[in-house]
Amino acid sequence: MKKMVSKTLVAAAVTAALGVFSSGAMAQTNFPDFVVNETIAGGTLTGITADKITGNYTEVITFSGNTFQASLLWNAGQFVANNGTTPVASNLSPTGGTAAQYGMYALYQATGTFTQSGGVTTFNFAPSAGSSLRLFLDPNSNTTFGAPGSGSVAWTTGASGDDILIANGTPTTGQGTLDPNLPTCGTGINCGSFGATSTFALTASGSQYFTSPNPFYNVSFQSGQLNNFTPAGTQTINGSLDVVFNNAVPEPASVALIGLGLMGLGLSRRRSKKA
Repeated sequence: MKKMVSKTLVAAAVTAALGVFSSGAMAQTNFPDFVVNETIAGGTLTGITADKITGNYTEVITFSGNTFQASLLWNAGQFVANNGTTPVASNLSPTGGTAAQYGMYALYQATGTFTQSGGVTTFNFAPSAGSSLRLFLDPNSNTTFGAPGSGSVAWTTGASGDDILIANGTPTTGQGTLDPNLPTCGTGINCGSFGATSTFALTASGSQYFTSPNPFYNVSFQSGQLNNFTPAGTQTINGSLDVVFNNAVPEPASVALIGLGLMGLGLSRRRSKKA
């Protein structure tokens, strides 16, 4: 059994990463809370307070020259509170199981550039006309997904007629690093991290689901870990990806730090599943 990363150390890493946020002259050291009403998705709970949504992603990414195009599917796993350290009871479930359980997923497309030096690949996200973020509720957790042939094409969905679009956004900035020499990368897992920001606007249905604050936050921060892959041609990669919300936009370096902090939580979750 592999030794799990201490949750206390992980929380400290995340808090330290978020400590570089700034809003005016004030440092942002906490994940902002939000409140959810699950009844719109067929759930039974209201007034759920959390500050982060954890999940996992599968991404098709295509490299050409020094650019990349990425098409990502994210499935939410659970709500978390207390600055991303305490799971919160809810009906959210990516696999369903009961009539009250439902899924949440996002379809994300982004572009950017990358550089390589000493075996380390650095990614920089860049806004483009084709970039997008769409967040959905899946009331019956029955939506099926089809992977695209390249990173320039969106994922397709099936059995999604009852799905509810709750938010739209546009990727704005982000950074990531893939380093196969990391000590955590011995088995090809946890070989880097990324952090990205997107604008975030609720639909009318989304305002019924995310009930507080009102108006809701206008930026989402996506942070996760990278498993090892070769940055050439078209690749399919996966890993953990967590989301927090705010109204402040951090500098790109801050986003990368958030990714490093949340990578530890992804490592902890992944190792605990294997234990």
